[in-house]
Amino acid sequence: QVQLLESGGGLVQAGGSLRLSCGVSGGAFRTNAMGWFRQAPGKEREFAAAITWSGGRTYYADSVKGRFTVSRDNAKNTMYLQMNNLKPEDTAVYYCAQGPTFISGSNYDTEREYDYWGQGTQVTVSS
Repeated sequence: QVQLLESGGGLVQAGGSLRLSCGVSGGAFRTNAMGWFRQAPGKEREFAAAITWSGGRTYYADSVKGRFTVSRDNAKNTMYLQMNNLKPEDTAVYYCAQGPTFISGSNYDTEREYDYWGQGTQVTVSS
């Protein structure tokens, strides 16, 4: 059974940084696309960032582009999300998700493309 575990969330002031981690166990990692989604209070879950199985391509929501960086270490079965210049509107529960090896480039932001999900980690940005 594939399990995803997020860590690294917390409380940070606006302008600060956090790095989230997503560890994967119980299944393949290095051959799978991975993504980060987030859900703010009272809102639907939305796409934040994604990375191909090789790490060769990354995708970002417009709202985080230039501030967030997604990466992966296939030797450690771990994906990361470096978040810089955080804003209060980044406050949300952040989820990592695992997809198949290949996802069409236009669909990396689509939840149904992902098969497994973590429990989420809370990120709170104070103004």
